[in-house]
Amino acid sequence: MKTFSRFSSSLILISIFFSTINAQVLPLFPVKREESAETWRRDGWAAIEKAKREKIRTGKAKNVILFMGDGMGITTLTASRILEGQLRGESGEENRLSFEEFPFSAFSKTYSANQQTSDSAPTMSAIISGVKTDEGILSVNQKVVHGDYQTVKGNETKTLLEMAEEAGKSTGVVSTARLTHATPGACYAHTADRDWESDADICRSKKDACDAKFPDIARQLIEFNFGDGLEVAMGGGRSKFLPKVTVDPEYEKRTGERLDGRDLTKEWISKHKDSAFVWNKADFDRIDAKKTNHLLGLFEPSQMQFEYDRPKDTGKEPSLSEMTAKSIDILSKNKKGYFLMVEAGRIDHAHHNGNAFRALTDTIELSNAVRTALQKVNLDETLVIVTADHSHTFNMLGYPVRGNNILGLVREVDNDGNPEPNYKKDALGMPYTTLNYTNGRGYFGETDLLPEGPKLCCSEPKFIKPIKNGRFDLTNVDTTNPDYLQEAMIPLRGGETHGGEDVAIFATGANAYIIRGSMEENWIFYVMADAFRFKKQL
Repeated sequence: MKTFSRFSSSLILISIFFSTINAQVLPLFPVKREESAETWRRDGWAAIEKAKREKIRTGKAKNVILFMGDGMGITTLTASRILEGQLRGESGEENRLSFEEFPFSAFSKTYSANQQTSDSAPTMSAIISGVKTDEGILSVNQKVVHGDYQTVKGNETKTLLEMAEEAGKSTGVVSTARLTHATPGACYAHTADRDWESDADICRSKKDACDAKFPDIARQLIEFNFGDGLEVAMGGGRSKFLPKVTVDPEYEKRTGERLDGRDLTKEWISKHKDSAFVWNKADFDRIDAKKTNHLLGLFEPSQMQFEYDRPKDTGKEPSLSEMTAKSIDILSKNKKGYFLMVEAGRIDHAHHNGNAFRALTDTIELSNAVRTALQKVNLDETLVIVTADHSHTFNMLGYPVRGNNILGLVREVDNDGNPEPNYKKDALGMPYTTLNYTNGRGYFGETDLLPEGPKLCCSEPKFIKPIKNGRFDLTNVDTTNPDYLQEAMIPLRGGETHGGEDVAIFATGANAYIIRGSMEENWIFYVMADAFRFKKQL
C-alpha cells in the first residue's frame, strides 16, 4: 500500500538524517518553501477562504469511523507533524498530519468520575457509551465498585457499537494494542476491572469472581450477542483467546493462558458463517473481503509491534493502515452502514516507556490510517472523528531554531537571527533535548549508563542508582537513536504517567460541525449517536 511504502521510505531517511552523533552538531532541516511577508498574507487569506467554502454536512450518517490515538496529547501531535516533515527532508513545522486538515475541531475534557488525570478505561467508556465513570472499569456506570463483579449486573452502559448492531449495522474494532485492552474492550465488554482480559487474569486477582465464572473480556467478545456480532475484530492479545495447553502459532515457547480450556478463535469460526481467523500478514493478505463476513485477527500474544519494529516481526503483521482498509472493505458491504473504531494503542505504551521516537512514529502511522480511510468513504454519508482518550507528561521546550532536529539537542537563534553554532546549555553547562517528560524512567539515566547502551525502550525497567549531582551530560549521546529514552524530571519506577490536560478532537463528514469549542469527553458519543439518528436514551 502507498502508506506502507511511504513509511518504509521514512525509515530509510531516519538512518540518513538521524545517525549523526549530537556532539558533531546535527545539521538543520531546511525550509523548502518560499517565505516572505507576502506569502504569509497570501496563505492566511487562502485559509480563510477555504474555511468559508467548507461544506456543512447536516444529514444523517450512514457510517461512523472513530480513530483513537491512545495518549495522543497536543505535544505529541506537534512533535509528530514536525518529525513527519523532517523525514521528508523538510523543516517540519509547516507540515500537517492528515486529520489536522479536518474542518472542525474542539478540546476534550478528559477527567473521569473519580480521577483528575484519567486512565484509558473510564475515558474510552465515556467516549463509547456517553457516561463518565470511575477508574479501571469498562462501560459500566459509577455505581460499580472496582473489582466487585456482583455490582456489574444492571449497571452496564450500552455502547455505540451495541446500538449499531441493534440497528442492523456492521461493526468493527481494530487496535495495535491487545484486543482485550481498555480502549477496544470498552466497545463490547462490561466489567468491574479492565485487567480481567482472560479467565486467568480474573482467577489471579479475584477468587470470588473466578469461582462465579464472571465472563472475562475475551470471552465477552466471542459471546457478544447484539445483532449478529462484530464483523471485524483485529489487534494483539492472542494468548487471551487460547487455552493454556495450546502452543502459540508464532512463538513455540509460548502458550495461551486460558484456564477454561476454550479456544475462542475456533469458537469465532464456528459461531459465524463465512468467518475467518488470521494471526499473520500472509493469511491477512489472503482474506477476500467480498467473501468474508466476520474476521478475527490476533497478530501477537500480547501487544502488536510498534510501527518502527513491525518489519522485523517473525510472523509479520499488517499495519494500522492495512487493517483499516480491510475493515472498511468488509464493513461497507452492509447497505445499512457500519461503525468502526480504530486505535493506535501503542502511542501510549511508547510514552509510558519514555521513548518519544516510537510514540511519534506510531502517531504518523495513525495519520496514514486516517488518510487511507478517507480514500474509501463518502463524507456526505460518513462521520470521521479523530481524538485521544488522554494525554501524557510529554513536553516540548527551549527555544530551538526552526528546522532543529525534533529528536535532537536544542540549538537557539543568536542575536542576529541566525542559528547558534553550538547547542544551548543549561545552568550546569550541559545541553538538553527539545523533547522530554515530566516524570518516568528517563530520570535514572538508563539509556546512557547501562553497559548494553540504548536498548531499553521496549523492555522491562532495569533500575540503577539515580544521578545525584545534576543531569547526565548528553554531549556525546545520540538522542536521535530510536531507542533513546528522553530525560524525565521526576523519577518513577513504574513508567511515565498520563497527563490531565485537554486533548484535541478533529472531525469531518456528516454531523462533524457539532465538534467545536470545549467539550466534555463523553459528548463525543452523543455527536456520533446523533449522526446515526439513534433515539435519545435518558
